[in-house]
Amino acid sequence: MDFIKEITNRTVPISEFNRGLAGRIFEDVKKTGSKVVLKNNAPECVLLSIKEYTELVEKLEDAMDILMSDERLSNVKSEDLMLQSAFEEKYNLTFDDIEPISEDELE
Repeated sequence: MDFIKEITNRTVPISEFNRGLAGRIFEDVKKTGSKVVLKNNAPECVLLSIKEYTELVEKLEDAMDILMSDERLSNVKSEDLMLQSAFEEKYNLTFDDIEPISEDELE
């Protein structure tokens, strides 16, 4: 029975928007989380708070970064790799000499 109650709490008929209840619906989304908007008893769209949306976008970006990293690593050949000490000797520098860049510089 809790499942049915949870589903009911997560849905909102589009007719409630038509009756001027958008403000209440948006506040409820901010407080309790996403809602599925029903039109003619079928899911039409999903309402998310800005916080939920931002979290989802960040998770998606992280997943895409991991996939890209995995793809790049799968194409690395051992003969293309160099030990850090060999790199430092070849280019006459140490990683201690390099200043880290800020996140602002990356954007």
